[in-house]
Amino acid sequence: MPTFEKRIVVAKKDLDELNHVNNVRFVQWIQDISKAHWELLVGDEMRKNMVWVVTHHDISYKGAATEDQELRIKTYISESKGAQSMRIVEFYCTRTGTLLVRAKSQWCLLGATNFKPIRIPKAILSIFHEQET
Repeated sequence: MPTFEKRIVVAKKDLDELNHVNNVRFVQWIQDISKAHWELLVGDEMRKNMVWVVTHHDISYKGAATEDQELRIKTYISESKGAQSMRIVEFYCTRTGTLLVRAKSQWCLLGATNFKPIRIPKAILSIFHEQET
């Protein structure tokens, strides 16, 4: 399964009253990296005709992220069936390599015009589930 990664630096605006990254901010980053991964791997035609929506998030917070900390965000699709895909997103402290947050999100593929679920086409399955070399 191909993975996608990016790095971010935690800003003051990302913090809550406890001075660590707010849970809502992590959810936004999960959505942002998921969208970036999709847009990187598929063409304009697929993006025009299909959209993804989240049906479920399961997020485990294992540690706190604080201001000025650099995070490595990693995502990949762990499985797909019918119209559904399970996406994993993990946040690591780049300095220590410690896993801070792990999210499993269920996404559903919809037609872009009628917003009804559609079976994930083989072309998409082959992109997100190809064997890494």
